[in-house]
Amino acid sequence: MNAPYDGDRGQGAGGAGSSSGPPVPPGPGQDGENPDPYLQHAYDHDPYRAQDLAAQDPVAEALYDRASHPPPPPGTYQEPQPLYQQPPAAQYAPDPRIWAQTPPPEPAGPSRHLPYGDNAATTQYVGVDDLVTRASDDREEQDAFAHLFRDQEGSGRAPGTPAEPEAAPAPMPPKSGGKAAGILKSSALMAAGTMVSRLTGFVRSLVITAALGAALLGDSFIIAYTLPTMIYILTVGGGLNSVFVPQLVRSMKDDADGGEAYANRLLTLVMVALGAIVAAAVFGAPWLIHLLSPTISNDAAANSVAVTFARYCLPTIFFMGIHVVMGQILNARGKFGAMMWTPVLNNIVMICTFGLFIWVYGSAAESQMGVETIPPEGVRLLGIGTLLGLVVQALAMIPYLREAGFRFRPRFDWRGHGLGKTIKLAKWTVLFVLANQAGVIVVTQLATAAGAHSGKDGTGFLGYSNAQLIWGMPQAIITVSVMAALLPRISRAAHDNDPGAVRDDISQGLRNSAVAIVPVAFTFLALGLPMCTLLYASSGTEAARSMGFILMAFGLGLIPYSVQYVVLRGFYAYEDTRTPFYNTVIVAAVNAAASAVCYVVLPAQWAVVGMAASYGLAYAVGVGIAWRRLSNRLGGGLDGARVVRTYARLCLAALPAAIVGGAVGFALLAALGDGAGGSVVALVCGSVVLMGIFFVAAKKMRIEELNGMVGMVRGRLGR
Repeated sequence: MNAPYDGDRGQGAGGAGSSSGPPVPPGPGQDGENPDPYLQHAYDHDPYRAQDLAAQDPVAEALYDRASHPPPPPGTYQEPQPLYQQPPAAQYAPDPRIWAQTPPPEPAGPSRHLPYGDNAATTQYVGVDDLVTRASDDREEQDAFAHLFRDQEGSGRAPGTPAEPEAAPAPMPPKSGGKAAGILKSSALMAAGTMVSRLTGFVRSLVITAALGAALLGDSFIIAYTLPTMIYILTVGGGLNSVFVPQLVRSMKDDADGGEAYANRLLTLVMVALGAIVAAAVFGAPWLIHLLSPTISNDAAANSVAVTFARYCLPTIFFMGIHVVMGQILNARGKFGAMMWTPVLNNIVMICTFGLFIWVYGSAAESQMGVETIPPEGVRLLGIGTLLGLVVQALAMIPYLREAGFRFRPRFDWRGHGLGKTIKLAKWTVLFVLANQAGVIVVTQLATAAGAHSGKDGTGFLGYSNAQLIWGMPQAIITVSVMAALLPRISRAAHDNDPGAVRDDISQGLRNSAVAIVPVAFTFLALGLPMCTLLYASSGTEAARSMGFILMAFGLGLIPYSVQYVVLRGFYAYEDTRTPFYNTVIVAAVNAAASAVCYVVLPAQWAVVGMAASYGLAYAVGVGIAWRRLSNRLGGGLDGARVVRTYARLCLAALPAAIVGGAVGFALLAALGDGAGGSVVALVCGSVVLMGIFFVAAKKMRIEELNGMVGMVRGRLGR
């Protein structure tokens, strides 16, 4: 290219700026010298140069942002400056002591100038920002133009701003080899562990349903299995994850012993508290079963089985808390994989346990086993296997702790070390959990009662739980992944009091997740029946069909559920936990009230289907309230017109696709039967038709978010 170096523009032969065009080269008769061809203007013959100042440099023209820097109005163009001139002569000879100095080494930490005005001395990078910031630490590739970038960085101060005094350069510490590679490896390990854990958890659900069926026996076990998790979250889990863990990480960073004493105090306190909770819960197991399901507690056989299962499962509360504290201690020491992979061991143990039960007694469809006929040895086998899974999950953390250099020593000196203050900080989190679990208890009671009154398999709480497990997986994989990349940016923008940046990032998260969430929600609505008849065929055709209808009712509720998750991230970015608490109270109240109406109004067979639809309705109400509050918090809208337009166009593209794809799936299911073969054909053909029509319709509507996602996928595939 013929673009000159910027430092040569506007300089005359003697170093003075020229404003009257190029200098006239001396003619042959002047001073007896021939004309210098390099001092002639190279583009005097170009008639278009005066109309386009950027024609000399096509790259600059391509990158020129005319919206931010509009060109001057016609008639005000400056006379083009001369191109090729001799640089000004230096007044003194170059001094090697100045230009030959060895540059000081670059600091090992982050630079002084961070986005959103963060302080480098106190900023800690986590998650995606950490990867982006440190991804090039161990790259030693030679770059011929790196010195130009460093020169521009050094001269990037505003004119007239004095240079900051630089401290004496300290000797550069040697870089640890493979640091970035270790971070990337840990992140890949965490992602793989999460995916494998979810997949094995889904297989665990399938095996439990196959072993116990979807009638009263299955409901009894699921309630006993869910009870420890609910008690753990209500008592310790919420505060442990949101308050104690940040305090643990802070102590490991600030304390002289690396936080080991604080970690031992916390682990000892959690063990004592959870031990007391387990003892009280095991003693009060019959009352807890009655609280969750009066229908089961009023049936003598079902109550006996449920209480026995509960007393085997309730000690897992202790191991849940131990696993969480141990995992966070490892995370603070840079060991991330153990906490993600050890739940896989729990799932494997439970899969083997229930597989052994099926091998001995047969599947529920074959044995027709119920609460009256299940043998005590079978209850004991399932109970011990369930408890053993959590024990293995917790004990598997010990070798990783030893490798990280942590040794557990019980410490009971809890007073005066900040634990009491930390407990007070968990107030709103505990109230949040209480409100959420209150709604869960109401739905559990109503679902088990409806399943018992209907007399049909798959219409109770187990069917509700299994359908909700399938329905929630896209949210956990898609929306959570999108927001994991945006949440650090939202938090920094909120800290810098930049509501416009918060608004833009939330809008981007909503629109990017909608491209996948909307078609998946319509897929559940259209093809939920063949999906469940394929996955839960071992529990019987009737139970599988009932769960399919429940999944269809859940379907469209995935859209407001995903939107609610994104919008609440805006409040968390401003460290506001009170508003999410109030929003959760509203959602839980609407869900409980609508579920009660469905239980009273609808036939028992369809009551749980209505409860599944009520779940999405409750989140739609919650989205409306949270949207308005966050808009007021940001001083304006949430880019509502653009977000609503994207969701509306995606729904318009998905609606005909769901109608046609669902019709194909139901027709094939009716023609081939509800077995595994017919379900596979119906699901595959219906999904292909649905996704094909959706993609064509969305392309015709020119939905930019879909085009961006397709371009990204093609780029990943190298096409």
